[in-house]
Amino acid sequence: MTEHVAEVSACSVGSCGFNHDGCTAFGITIGGTKDHASCSTFISTTHLGGLPKVLAHVGACQREECVHNNHLMCDAHDVKIGPGAEAADCLTYEARATV
Repeated sequence: MTEHVAEVSACSVGSCGFNHDGCTAFGITIGGTKDHASCSTFISTTHLGGLPKVLAHVGACQREECVHNNHLMCDAHDVKIGPGAEAADCLTYEARATV
């Protein structure tokens, strides 16, 4: 099991209620659909949410096929969230090679 918890090092999603010069959610969940991974914690709002400081980590990763997924936890050093197929995708996501 992983002992490292990935931090959210960057978020370029301006419309998220947790993004105030960085992610202020306590933890985020990475989810998404078959073709891409997204930040399931993303909330499109003008209201301010989260903690008073940037502290976010990846609490859970639902992307079992990601190379960084270790027992549903992210063992990447850090993750970056930004626009992709959706407004808030996990830009660190990398699918495992299939044989």
